[in-house]
Amino acid sequence: MKKIIKLVFFLSVLAQYTSCATEYFVNASTGNDNNDGLTANTPFLTFSKGFATAVAGDVINLYSGTYSYSGTITFSKSNITLRGVFSSPSTRPVFDFSSMVVADASAGIQLKGSNWYIYGIVIKGAGDNGLLVNGGKYNTIEFCDFLENRDSGVQLKSGASFNKFINCDSYYNVDPAQGNADGFADKLDQAGFNSFRGCRAWQNSDDGWDGLIKDQTYTPTDTIINCWCYKNGYLKDGSVSAGNGNGFKLGGNSLIHRNIVMNCLSALNLSKGFDQNNGSGAATLYNCTAYGNLNSGNGNYSFPLALASGETLTLTNCLSHGGSKYGTLQSSAIQTTNSWMSPFSVSDEDFVSLDHTQMLLPRKADGSLPDITFMHLADGSDMIDAGSYVGLPYTGNSPDLGCFERPGIVGVNDVKFQEGLRAYPNPVSHTLNIETPEANTTLRLFNAQGVIVEEESFADGLSLHKIELSHLKHGIYKLDMEISGKHFYQSIVKSE
Repeated sequence: MKKIIKLVFFLSVLAQYTSCATEYFVNASTGNDNNDGLTANTPFLTFSKGFATAVAGDVINLYSGTYSYSGTITFSKSNITLRGVFSSPSTRPVFDFSSMVVADASAGIQLKGSNWYIYGIVIKGAGDNGLLVNGGKYNTIEFCDFLENRDSGVQLKSGASFNKFINCDSYYNVDPAQGNADGFADKLDQAGFNSFRGCRAWQNSDDGWDGLIKDQTYTPTDTIINCWCYKNGYLKDGSVSAGNGNGFKLGGNSLIHRNIVMNCLSALNLSKGFDQNNGSGAATLYNCTAYGNLNSGNGNYSFPLALASGETLTLTNCLSHGGSKYGTLQSSAIQTTNSWMSPFSVSDEDFVSLDHTQMLLPRKADGSLPDITFMHLADGSDMIDAGSYVGLPYTGNSPDLGCFERPGIVGVNDVKFQEGLRAYPNPVSHTLNIETPEANTTLRLFNAQGVIVEEESFADGLSLHKIELSHLKHGIYKLDMEISGKHFYQSIVKSE
């Protein structure tokens, strides 16, 4: 009874809160800051006016156009939606900071607030980072581009945590010395639980992703899923930069930064595809692909150094092709069904296409990655159905090697969904919430070895259930939701 009362109270408060939300409209072509901004026909002219007017819970609709600024815009408010309104991905609204002074304090947008949802904007030309998440938490940034900034396209620091980047691109970012501008700089003293899904980084002067930790105030764990790195270490004109040129750099400074990397592709970067960079934290790589990364000493995968006590390097179903060798891995690494292991033999004929330029094809209208054939396994490859189950969806009898699973009949362990069924947050650090369409539910959580680590049954009349997972190790788990005799599965990432 107490649970029901609490839930009803929560829903009533939520309804009162959301009913007070206001939508504002900003249009650089037809607006006027003397308008009320409350309709598409009476929009504000400047984003500054819309931002100054909005309060927690409000929505700012930003129409296509260029919004030029010479100084940093600081988002210190919280719980605001900034939504680009555009007819095609190429006409997303642009924040242009090209007139800014090049300096460490010249970020384009500085995000200090929490619970922002930012969708469909472009940030370019900032005098330092394009987007600086400076301590911000629980923010979601989706379908945004960061380009030609004079340092990293995206930088997280100062305890930034629980931020999600979905279907974002960061490219052509270059600092004056060319050795610091990354696509996504998930580093310094950020606090972890940040995730990147469906993102791309290319031709940044330093690295695609950089997880270099400089302050062990926190021991962050972050997740990178279905992301691509391409030709980092090169400039926009194709010339070689003075930067490191790694794809996914996962740590540094002998400090602990844990990363879970799944279904990621790293190709033709100037140096390494996946790089330890002296970090001492755990790294879990599932179904990743590295192609033709140019570091002659360490190859596509570079994890040569021992980790801190209790930390583990795990590579499963990973694929390497091109370059001088697959990589350099520490002797303690846990390796399972990777392409450089017996009985596999990799050649050009294993792939449908080696046209790496496909990685830069335009995104789909919804912001998702383009459909490509590059590095997809061809008929007859011995890497098809040859992998190990790690909790990720697959087709056929067993998972394939590499980041692209061949289409086909869905395997029994694939993700299945039903109307009204949801498990969140995912990745999860402590408490997993499960919403089900029926009250009577049995929940089972399996580890990567198929062992049940949690099992609970609910018949309490509620459709929202909670499972405490703080005691489990970080990694990939499979959630089995049994409802009225039917089973529904979802992969869950435990991030701590």
